[in-house]
Amino acid sequence: MAELLTADGLARVHEAAAGHVGDGKVPGLVAIVARGGQVHAEVLGSLAIGGPPMRRDSLFRIASITKPVTGVATLALAAEGLLRLDEPVDRLLPELAGRRVLRRMDGPLDDTVPATRAITAHDLLTFTFGFGFAVEMFGAAGQWPVVVEHDRLRLFTLGPPDLAHQPDADGWIAGLGSLPLLAQPGERWFYNTGASVLGVLCARAAGQPFGEVLRSRIFEPLGMRDTGFQATETSRLATAYRPAPGGLAVWDEPGGIWSKPLPFEDGAAGLVSTADDLLAFSRMLLRGGAPVLSRDAVSELMRDQLTPAQKAYGGLGKDFFDTLGWGYCLSVVTAGERAGAVGWAGGFGSTWLADPARDLTVIVLTQREFDGPGGHPLHDEVQAAAYAALG
Repeated sequence: MAELLTADGLARVHEAAAGHVGDGKVPGLVAIVARGGQVHAEVLGSLAIGGPPMRRDSLFRIASITKPVTGVATLALAAEGLLRLDEPVDRLLPELAGRRVLRRMDGPLDDTVPATRAITAHDLLTFTFGFGFAVEMFGAAGQWPVVVEHDRLRLFTLGPPDLAHQPDADGWIAGLGSLPLLAQPGERWFYNTGASVLGVLCARAAGQPFGEVLRSRIFEPLGMRDTGFQATETSRLATAYRPAPGGLAVWDEPGGIWSKPLPFEDGAAGLVSTADDLLAFSRMLLRGGAPVLSRDAVSELMRDQLTPAQKAYGGLGKDFFDTLGWGYCLSVVTAGERAGAVGWAGGFGSTWLADPARDLTVIVLTQREFDGPGGHPLHDEVQAAAYAALG
């Protein structure tokens, strides 16, 4: 049985959270630190600048924290026999059959070689299927041809998501299938796109919209009533902001993108959720997977799946894999006091961490978009305070 979080430590959690809340900083947040049966919540600030107070059941756009949910859904369908992790995806995604691979990632679209093998669901789960966000493409002197064509197709998978302007699922996967891969399947890690493809794969495997796959396999069994691709009550959805000269600028209001069905239920970035729903998801993983996954499936999901060769190309920065690995659609800490912890961050202002060795969950949800790839110091400080509260 996990020991209690210390009172002094939880006071530091409050100080870390409260120190960043303000109209020009982080307008509001909900944070949860949980260990065993103990749950500590911080509910601070407002849903919008000058708006009503934040509530514990407030809704947030969780962006890339969607990815671990997609990973769990994929494993749930594999357990049902609807797909296999080691089979080519060609049966369900013929758009991705017969892949061509660019000779150079920045080269012409027609300068390609055949893929050495087919893409598998395992490749998608580990983000090694050959396509996605690469740091090199944004440091280049000019736009790569593949990025130009990606932008023309409105896929929005090589940068910040634009969920209101993506094609529907069939149009999205057809567009992706018209592009060559950046690398051979299994060769290296690329961020983001694998989870988007998994959403289409899961929907076709189950013969249902992806949102229904998530509802029936994860949200309903875990009581995650407020999680989905559309806000259940827009009055509870925080106004979203991004950094701007002199403060913050609104980029999505409660009646905006998530007030109606999305054209593409994107498995990489599309969900809204609450802190308590994400706690239910985290506890499911920490307690062995029931009633969603088997213990063995959770072990696979939460272990580092990448080889040294796959990591050698780097990740989101040259030092990314020094202390991190990648499981199935989530990060795995591989060094230091938090080794074995898993989680991920959503660029719209959210983080989730689950540490199985300590039965610890830390969730921080805000409506302030991250300033850059380093996130916002609030999240690091709350996590550090949570670890200090272990005593």
